[in-house]
Amino acid sequence: MFQDFADTNQRHLTPARIADLRARFDALGIDGLIVPRADQYQGEYVPACADRLNWLTGFSGSAGSAVFLKSTAAILVDGRYTLQVREQIDLDLITPLQVPDQTPHAWVEQNIPKGGKLGFDPWLLTVRDADLFDKACRRAGAELVALDSNPIDAIWIDRPPAPAKPVIQQPLQFAGVSASDKLRAVAEGLQQRDAAACVLTQTDAVAWIFNLRGSDIPHTPAVLAFSIVHEDASADLFLDPARIDEDARDALTQANVRLSPPEMMTEVLQALGAAEANVELDFQWAAEALRRTLEASGATVIHHESPCTLPRATKNRAELEGARAAHLRDGVPMAQFLRWMNDTAPAGKLDEISAAQKLETLRTQTGELRDLSFDTISGAGPHAAIPHYRVSETSNLPVEMDRIYLVDSGAQYVDGTTDITRTIIVGTPTDEMKDRFTRVLRGMINLSRARFPAGTTGGHLDSIARAPLWEAGLDFDHGTGHGVGSYLSVHEGPQRFSKADRTVLQPGMIMSNEPGYYKAGEYGIRIENLLVVREAETIEGGERPMHWFETLTFTPIDRNLVEPAIMTDAELAWLNNYHAQVVKKIAPRLDSDEDRAWLETACAPVSR
Repeated sequence: MFQDFADTNQRHLTPARIADLRARFDALGIDGLIVPRADQYQGEYVPACADRLNWLTGFSGSAGSAVFLKSTAAILVDGRYTLQVREQIDLDLITPLQVPDQTPHAWVEQNIPKGGKLGFDPWLLTVRDADLFDKACRRAGAELVALDSNPIDAIWIDRPPAPAKPVIQQPLQFAGVSASDKLRAVAEGLQQRDAAACVLTQTDAVAWIFNLRGSDIPHTPAVLAFSIVHEDASADLFLDPARIDEDARDALTQANVRLSPPEMMTEVLQALGAAEANVELDFQWAAEALRRTLEASGATVIHHESPCTLPRATKNRAELEGARAAHLRDGVPMAQFLRWMNDTAPAGKLDEISAAQKLETLRTQTGELRDLSFDTISGAGPHAAIPHYRVSETSNLPVEMDRIYLVDSGAQYVDGTTDITRTIIVGTPTDEMKDRFTRVLRGMINLSRARFPAGTTGGHLDSIARAPLWEAGLDFDHGTGHGVGSYLSVHEGPQRFSKADRTVLQPGMIMSNEPGYYKAGEYGIRIENLLVVREAETIEGGERPMHWFETLTFTPIDRNLVEPAIMTDAELAWLNNYHAQVVKKIAPRLDSDEDRAWLETACAPVSR
């Protein structure tokens, strides 16, 4: 299977590990250390060998940052992990705080002693974060100190090896655009901005621009590698040549890509510096070590958003066709799974692990599953209230009658990446459950139905999904949606639905639509479909063309949790039309008469 459920938390070892780390502070001349959940590529997901935050603290979430001073420590996470972090860390040693109520930089300013020195690994902080920590230290009368090596690595004796699996080519029929054409487009931008080169640091950007795929990161077919693209449309790719298969190597050669071992990158960066070149870095994602190397060698470092970000986010025709095909394919195991849950769960023999295993097995039976797109979130009862819950053999709960079960899952197919959440009731829901579920559903529907002019951002639309909850004095503490890659990262920027987002939505962007509600200790609700931004169309009688969303996901929504009395006619019409489309698109793909009959019943019209 692509996931396991072993309890890997080692919280019982953290006191000794933290004490060992602090014992090294004096020799290093520091009073504290920043420990982000990051590797040198600054991606959301990191290989096991780079998950220093997890090893040191026990926290396994995909985002977070800790600061250890000599006598105090804090770990800062966002709203997705508020409950999870408290379960995983030693609360006597580390104080959990929530972003944005508190930020790591603000905490440092408030807690670092005057005259103190705060150490950091320059490969593990972005340029932007390094600047923020530096300013915080200066305001506190302290100093930020770059370390030559990471002290955690010195005490992590059983550290796993770095990934070394093969890297393959993504076929052009799915990529849609050749590596040569992508490099030429980047080079044209460099020439216009009078830059000699740009450094690509994001693993999915490197995979995207060269049409490569790998398995260096769990569930994300990206490639752990850096690249430098030059103004003449040539490029340097820093990756062990032995890992590249013959087809991918030939394609890189044809695209004028020089393949070099990772240790050669410093030499190329220094050559750019010797030429006093203007070199672009995306300060939001590039490691501070890269800026320091370039500037020390004489280059002028310019902040510019990665030239891969928007082209990667705005899917081309082939990528969109692949996404549609992947979601229709994925709709079959999802329907089979929900029918199986409907038939099996009331018997009281299911638990969170067996449900997750069944769904993965059904996806595997498509014959086209390459991987999951993330570890399945399989949450029963109170665990459904933990947005990024990961079930383990220790935490595994039974799926019980009259309780909610939430499953958030996704698949990696060669033609597309899926991500879907469904919340179901096993037995009879309470009136409160139905009210909350329907408010979440209304928010999801309202966002799906949105029409919006050019220049609209995800931040402008985020409140549409929250409004039905706000009416009842409720809300949720995570973003409403994120971008999704094309057989790449299931969390892909820059677009998202969140209160703070300022990225203009453009045709071809694929996004999740997943409002939720969480009652800590009791139940959680989330409903998620993927959407694609479509070209602006003229509305009859309107004065401006409006963009709209095409729904990619086709899976039943649990009618047993719907309270139609609090839905508008338009919302009910959308739900019934959506379910009709689910039957039309998915039923012909089901082999079993019983599955088709169940699907038709599950998608029957809802009325008041």
